[in-house]
Amino acid sequence: MNLHDAVRAAFAPEGVLARTVDEFHPRSGQTDMALAVAEAIEQRSVLVAEAGTGVGKTYAYLVPALLSGERVLLSTATKTLQDQLFGRDLPRLIEALGLPLRAALLKGRASYLCLHRMELARQEGAMAAPQAAFALARVERWAQQTRSGDLSELPGLDERSPVIPLVTSTRDNCLGSNCPRYRECHVNLARREALAADVVVINHHLFFADLAVRESGMAELLPSVSTVIFDEAHTLNETGVQFLGRQLSTAQVLDFCRDLLACGLQQARGLADWQQLTADVERAARDLRLCAGRAPAGGSRHAWDGAAPEHIAADSWVLALGVLQRACGEARAALEHMDELGPDFARLAERARALAALADFFLAERAPEAVRWLEVSQQLRLVESPLDIADAVQTRLLAPREGEAASRSWIFTSATLGDDERLSWFTEPCGLGDARVLRVDSPFDYARQAAVYVPRQLSKPNDPRHSDEVAALVARLAPVLGGRTLVLTTTLRALRSISAGLPQLLPPDCGIQVLSQGQLPKRELLDRFREGVLPGQPGCVLVASASFWEGVDIPGEALQLVVIDKLPFPPPGDPLVQARSRRLEAAGRSPFNDYHVPEAAVALKQGAGRLIRRVSDQGVLVICDTRLASMGYGRRLLAALPPMRRLANEAELDQRLLELTTASTTDPV
Repeated sequence: MNLHDAVRAAFAPEGVLARTVDEFHPRSGQTDMALAVAEAIEQRSVLVAEAGTGVGKTYAYLVPALLSGERVLLSTATKTLQDQLFGRDLPRLIEALGLPLRAALLKGRASYLCLHRMELARQEGAMAAPQAAFALARVERWAQQTRSGDLSELPGLDERSPVIPLVTSTRDNCLGSNCPRYRECHVNLARREALAADVVVINHHLFFADLAVRESGMAELLPSVSTVIFDEAHTLNETGVQFLGRQLSTAQVLDFCRDLLACGLQQARGLADWQQLTADVERAARDLRLCAGRAPAGGSRHAWDGAAPEHIAADSWVLALGVLQRACGEARAALEHMDELGPDFARLAERARALAALADFFLAERAPEAVRWLEVSQQLRLVESPLDIADAVQTRLLAPREGEAASRSWIFTSATLGDDERLSWFTEPCGLGDARVLRVDSPFDYARQAAVYVPRQLSKPNDPRHSDEVAALVARLAPVLGGRTLVLTTTLRALRSISAGLPQLLPPDCGIQVLSQGQLPKRELLDRFREGVLPGQPGCVLVASASFWEGVDIPGEALQLVVIDKLPFPPPGDPLVQARSRRLEAAGRSPFNDYHVPEAAVALKQGAGRLIRRVSDQGVLVICDTRLASMGYGRRLLAALPPMRRLANEAELDQRLLELTTASTTDPV
């Protein structure tokens, strides 16, 4: 039986999936996508597939990939999704299909415990604070039990814990084969298992990190793979741009200083003035930070076309960056002849050399085809990157690497990849203009399950009163549902304003708790929000921005109202946005129609996608931006949304919310 027939049989009403997977039910769109994936695998071709929420795209690409008998590399957007694929979806399908396949999970080195760094942290006394010392002790106890060393397996370890950077390695400080704990290294164990597996699950950050610096071990893995699948591919371009350029951060410099001082005083006291060398580099990094001045809450980006970033005095900037370059060079000179003292010193010398080279790079003019900018927060990040990943995809992905005779199949999929038939928002910057494009609509009955409302009485989005008015609207609507409301904002300023104003505006006896992004780790916030529908628990309104626009799954009655404060246009002052706009203008195209509107359409579709996650879900989407009704491009943005019923006025909105409070829904698995 060929792959096409095997896939069709697996998805048939009486097929193996229907017999063995409890939650499976046949969907024509899912079968269509699975057959398209099978065809791409057989023909070693490229497929771009947009699959609406509810299609079941995970099974649609996994089943043909597993049945193909080919070696598969599967990349997704986040470590959380990696864990879900590896821990739930893959084992379930491998068992259901009865295949003798071996899967492996591979993350970046910062996800794994570094035994050598853990020992150094204890020796340095870096965890003097009792709470930090307790966290390190927990890690040390867990280190005796874990096989994988994956820190996500350690219960209760906050992802923001200060102990994590001290017990993990980076590309900068890893000692490689010179490490005294190399034989037991969890990173190398994960890489060995990946090389032996039939299916390897990675994430986009890891993929592009390897593409940029060949650092993750994928240089050995990718040539042996016949099929590469990118899930959540809508994040691919922005992720790739991060890694395919060059970066220098003051945090990176200060990490080097901490390691330099610790190693120098522990292992080579008296052989150099380690305290003075460290102080010189630290002072140079802090003086560079001072050149940029204060940063607004949430940070800012500064375009950088000349000798210095905009709004920064060129003379002061060039002087400070030059001092940093020389201080790193002096540290390198002191370290260079101490290799015999141990691998830590050889690696520190390489780091000092790399930092000096980066400072020198940013003292020179930027490459004409790139964009350069400065990110300012508590620390600085100097960045030069390409405008998109099109060239890298064409020359370094789709073209066979040196020594490779055969091409491979490439599948790119997501629920949201554009607002036109060719999915140009995704295919153009990713260099996939010649790929086959498939669009599979969601099976949900949006006209019955969901409604959308655009308030006409609100101020314009740039009016200072707008966030207060959004908060007042949420305070009126959320009590009708007993909470169950997610507010998505386009800026951190709006997030702070709305979350601060809501508690005072809500009726005092409504029993609704206001949750805000940053108040708790993301996972805890979402767990608390879901608990808002349980008896005896207060209902919740969650106000969030950024990462909550996508990848958040709150099915059932826990979420019935999504409020979006403004249309999510890309920030016009962002240097990357400006550079991309200039490139379109130079090509005779419209930056607004060909870039800004498609970006807003995709982001809006992502945010709206939080509302309906299952066939039984019902809810209302409120978009608090009058431009949807008053501007011509509003029709294009509304058309990009799922086909929800339009509510004409507040009376219809109130009626729909009341209906939701009385509706009894069940959420089948």
